[in-house]
Amino acid sequence: MSSNAESKYRAVTAFQRRIANPVTRRLPLQTLLETTGRVSGRPRRTPVGGRRVGDSFWLVSEFGERSQYVRNIKADPRVRVRLRGRWHTGTAHLLPDDDPVARLRVLPRMNSMAVRALGSGQGLLTIRVDLDA
Repeated sequence: MSSNAESKYRAVTAFQRRIANPVTRRLPLQTLLETTGRVSGRPRRTPVGGRRVGDSFWLVSEFGERSQYVRNIKADPRVRVRLRGRWHTGTAHLLPDDDPVARLRVLPRMNSMAVRALGSGQGLLTIRVDLDA
């Protein structure tokens, strides 16, 4: 990763961790992804954008496997997703062979713009959560 990309990653993740995520987690209709902390074992809630399609929820991680929630998914793929204020359990799947740029075209526009603007470009990763019935 170039020094510019590394600087961008550090700045964006610091902003998200300290300012954006604590505020948006409190919004009642904000979509949240809850993973289990791979070290702590505690629930970790991350504001995300994406779209439910049938029994699946799709999203794109702007920093791919560097994202903490992706690392948590790799350790334990059982997750919960809060959609429109209601929690759903499911199993997350990392899809490195999916085209994340094409996927962003069919996800909510504002979130997709933010992922493209804040993300690292090559590090994008598609995630599908298969929701339990």
